[in-house]
Amino acid sequence: KLPWYADFVNYLVSGKIPNDMSGYQKKKFFRDVNHFYWDEPYLFKRGNDGLFRRCIAEAEVEEILYHCHGSSYGGHFATFKTAQKVLQAGYWWPSLFKDTQAYVAKCDACQRAGNISARNEMPQNPILEVELFDVWGIDFVGPFNPPSHGNSYILV
Repeated sequence: KLPWYADFVNYLVSGKIPNDMSGYQKKKFFRDVNHFYWDEPYLFKRGNDGLFRRCIAEAEVEEILYHCHGSSYGGHFATFKTAQKVLQAGYWWPSLFKDTQAYVAKCDACQRAGNISARNEMPQNPILEVELFDVWGIDFVGPFNPPSHGNSYILV
């Protein structure tokens, strides 16, 4: 199956216009194609913010959504936050928000955990990790009774 962006790539590479388009579809096609840039082997789309994001075929969507939602980078956030992570990672496809909503809705871990009430909610700040040991954490444990060697706390 051809990716959704095949017509854009064909036009940008060879100037070939799809034959099976109506007048309105051609007008929309030429308006839209101005936002795309072909850099072998990827197609990029310029977003409203001016950034270029790689266009993703349907076959890659599931893996990208996993990494931006279910992995340690993702953090199991809701639809909008997960879609933001996809955009921040430099990816785009036309049904991004719809696919993200469907993915979050079928996430087993999210469905089991359910919604956290505002009273029990802890502030969640995403951690951007690039490499192993890029992020470190530190915490205190204690007090311990009786103190061992005069120490009541452990720095972990």
